[in-house]
Amino acid sequence: MTNDNPQIGIIMGSDSDLPTMQGAIAICEEFEVACDVAIVSAHRTPQRMVNYAQTAHQRGLKVIIAGAGGAAHLPGMVASLTPLPVIGVPVSTRHLQGVDSLYSIVQMPGGIPVATVAIGNAKNAGLLAVQILASQQPELLERVQQYRQTLTQSVMDKQAALEKLGYQQYLSQKS
Repeated sequence: MTNDNPQIGIIMGSDSDLPTMQGAIAICEEFEVACDVAIVSAHRTPQRMVNYAQTAHQRGLKVIIAGAGGAAHLPGMVASLTPLPVIGVPVSTRHLQGVDSLYSIVQMPGGIPVATVAIGNAKNAGLLAVQILASQQPELLERVQQYRQTLTQSVMDKQAALEKLGYQQYLSQKS
């Protein structure tokens, strides 16, 4: 969901990261928060990365979600160039399953924070970005609270089914 007034920037180092990052895009769509989705490589398009990060706040963005695999420099480099909060999404890699990406993103030096979610969990990055926006937008805060209530209700419904069916029948229905 991209429009003229995006509040969340969702960037990735390569189009191969898009399947992972679609979780953040879906959350933005669910909460009807406009987002800007772009491929911005720290290594292959460094000047584009610098321009994107340095002008993000001037373009109306409030939060940036940056997904990266392997060396995973994008979230940290963007965080070093923008005054906005940056949320890093470690993208799973073929050889190290994203642990390399996670370590790269979380090991930022003092003064340059990057919030980081679990490997491949762009959905949580999207939710965190929405919650950051909701701290200043009462209507959005209400929707975040409603979302949380649906999570609670989902667990309670599962518990009721487990109690009614017993664990063996419950598990057989999940298969």
